[in-house]
Amino acid sequence: MSATALVADDEPLLREQLAALLARLWPELQIVAQARHGREAVEQFDELRPQVVFLDVHMPGMNGVEAARCIDRRAEIVFVTAFDRYAVDAFTHGAIDYLVKPLDEERLRDTVQRLQQRLRLADGDAARGPDLGPLLDRLADAMRERAGPRRHLEWIKASVGNSVRLIPVEQVLYLRADAKYTAVAWECGEALIRTTIRELADALDPARFVQIHRSAIVNLAQVERFSHGAGDSGEVRLKGRDERLTVSRSYVHLFRQM
Repeated sequence: MSATALVADDEPLLREQLAALLARLWPELQIVAQARHGREAVEQFDELRPQVVFLDVHMPGMNGVEAARCIDRRAEIVFVTAFDRYAVDAFTHGAIDYLVKPLDEERLRDTVQRLQQRLRLADGDAARGPDLGPLLDRLADAMRERAGPRRHLEWIKASVGNSVRLIPVEQVLYLRADAKYTAVAWECGEALIRTTIRELADALDPARFVQIHRSAIVNLAQVERFSHGAGDSGEVRLKGRDERLTVSRSYVHLFRQM
């Protein structure tokens, strides 16, 4: 059966190897995009909406687990990992499937058959995959334990007029892509920096700062409320300000408890 897929892995050779194996085992499958990390995978998914996504668990910046949260149940997820213990956990607790590096053709053949069956059963159903929330929580915890403590960005150096300011990140309200720069809105005004949104998203503490759009990051401590909008999108209102920031569909899940 015909279908579309996205392959995300930070190792180009492994992306090409998986694509080549899929071409042999599933000739009707069209790989519409290949991503180098989770953030790129989410952006390409939002644009192309493939039915299947192969996600490497470990990628720089936004990893496969975080990308899977953004994609949620809009596609069939297959995790790819070099670590058996993550793969076994994913399989045991309900993920559709997993692949362990180095890739085995027979194992992939089984995966293809299961995907084809699930796509036939889910034909016309927008919520394709299973609820991966509990599984992704377990995977994220296991990855944090393995990686150990990580230092996050504490200050942002920005040009304000003719001076350079060190802005404590706790004073930042939100960050927004602005052409070749990033605008930093903070308690005392706004400044421009050359660091990209993508680099900032990888450097800031994800427990305090979340990406709400491909071009915006917000400080959760500065959010007063979240409101659902049209088309599964939403918006956040900042404390003590009239500003409202759009939350795209891929990031609405971050505010389900608000």
